[in-house]
Amino acid sequence: MNARQLELFRTILRDGTLTAAAASLNISQPAASKQLQHLEDQLGYKLFERIAGRLVPTPEAHLLADDANRVFREIEVLRDLARRVGERKLGLLRIGASLPVVWSILPPALLAFRAAHPSVKIHLHSLPAREIAEALRVGDIDLGLTLSPLLAPTLRCEALAPVALAVLLPAAHPLAAQDTLTPADLAPYPLISYGSHATIGPALDDAFREAGLTRDVALQVASSVAAAPLVAAGLGVALVDGLADFPGLIRRPFRPRITMSLSASTDSARPVSRLARPFLAALRARI
Repeated sequence: MNARQLELFRTILRDGTLTAAAASLNISQPAASKQLQHLEDQLGYKLFERIAGRLVPTPEAHLLADDANRVFREIEVLRDLARRVGERKLGLLRIGASLPVVWSILPPALLAFRAAHPSVKIHLHSLPAREIAEALRVGDIDLGLTLSPLLAPTLRCEALAPVALAVLLPAAHPLAAQDTLTPADLAPYPLISYGSHATIGPALDDAFREAGLTRDVALQVASSVAAAPLVAAGLGVALVDGLADFPGLIRRPFRPRITMSLSASTDSARPVSRLARPFLAALRARI
């Protein structure tokens, strides 16, 4: 018994005649009669007997009726689910994001996206860039958000916005009075920053070298989120991405201007989630 036959069976049970059932289903009476005949031929027994102009259910039909109603309700639930998924009212979006993105631009972007798609579930994974690339490759996430392009054979990377490096300072720090800070300004203080092996590391090393200085990193970190509590504890000043704000700390632009790239990545070897584009639109609107 397929779904169309099941629907016809239930409708005849309810309406009592083939003509009424055909009208309810918006099909012709001969088409309904043919469907019923085919169903009974498949089953090998009668479901209805014609008595006084009505189709009266046989004992076999009564045995099938309860389960038929249950199955039909489940089909209706599935149809509704499929419709809502098609309307993007339901779905799942799995995002992998580096910590600075999670601490800054992601929450307002998710807030706007959820307002338009309140039933969509979000799985958020806060991961280093290398792990985000691997998660995309194996299909654990649909979208990666990082502060540097992900380079791998199947990954498709889209630059969303430049993110300038900045200096994080305690509000009472002597350098807080300056509008911008240079390598020479930072030289007297312990430096918290990225290592030379990081994607942005060589550009930072060059900026200090051009100022006649060596970039001496006292505390090496992978993100501004890791640097912030170290700055707050008085361990130095941080030269990191300027994406996130942190309570009790101020941010000053670094000169020469050096930027990282806020990037969105997907795996070209896998279908892109239909929800990725509307989410990225919400993200861009907040940048």
